[in-house]
Amino acid sequence: MAVTLADIKKLRDITGAGMMDVKKALEEANGDFEVAKDLLRKRGQAIAAKRSDREASEGCVLAKAKDGFGAIVGVKCETDFVAKNEDFVGMVKLILDAALDNKVQSKDELAALKIGNFTVAEIVTERSGVTGEKMELADYACLEAPVVDAYNHLGNKLSSLVAANEGAEHETVHGISMQVAAMSPIALDADHVAEEVKQKELSVAIEKTKQDEINRAVENAIRKAGINPAHVDSEDHIESNQAKGWITAEQAQQARDIKAQITAETEANMDKLAKKIEMIAQGRLGKFLKENTLVEQAYIMSESKELVKDVLKAKGVQILDFRRITLNEE
Repeated sequence: MAVTLADIKKLRDITGAGMMDVKKALEEANGDFEVAKDLLRKRGQAIAAKRSDREASEGCVLAKAKDGFGAIVGVKCETDFVAKNEDFVGMVKLILDAALDNKVQSKDELAALKIGNFTVAEIVTERSGVTGEKMELADYACLEAPVVDAYNHLGNKLSSLVAANEGAEHETVHGISMQVAAMSPIALDADHVAEEVKQKELSVAIEKTKQDEINRAVENAIRKAGINPAHVDSEDHIESNQAKGWITAEQAQQARDIKAQITAETEANMDKLAKKIEMIAQGRLGKFLKENTLVEQAYIMSESKELVKDVLKAKGVQILDFRRITLNEE
């Protein structure tokens, strides 16, 4: 039986497998779609093994909540074509529903969970054979609380879960789910930010503040010497502006000398600036925490940009926890 292009396209749409793989399977199956699908499945383990070192950067992330339990499942694949395939998305939905029904607590537990006669890990491997792409159960998160809301962003690459108190208004909790997805907070509030994160950010802020002090002193000294600081703020600019005739060779060297001298002097006097630097760095840390903790962020659903904590207080909602998983580069 001759295999037509329409047959190949139809089976490819069903399975997400490559064109040549589909064509070969149909020819071996003499045009029988079910036999061809079985042939593609049987090649699953071998193909998955061959693809194990490939990069899986596409995929599908979905979240769902039911009866006070919510879960997010992320399965990766190699191409956007497969990620959007109905069977692939259907597989992720199947795994997600099983996670909810069994209140799965971890990715390892989910991988070992049986759906029918196969574990989730085996189901993913089989689908890898059908499509001819590397696939992996990449991410899993769950929350359990009196109220749990799930949000899936358009495109199946970003999902979030939010847990709230008993009786929390659904509309408000769902708005917070969207907030988590859009603004990617690192913690509920400053108290929930890990101490090592705070110390790292403070260290970065201190170094940046020290460099700002050096740069300010250098800029003032160069300006006092009658040279435009913007013309000598880097070696590339010095060479470029000298070639344009905007500064002379003498001015270029003078600027270099000033920069070296003032930098050394300012670094030597850093101890005298310690209190000022600490105060500025603490302010920068505070700004970081405000921008990156959920309750201190401006609420995206509010035209007046109320803070999340003020919206929650007005609605009598207490956010207990949240989770966020994305395949998008950020």
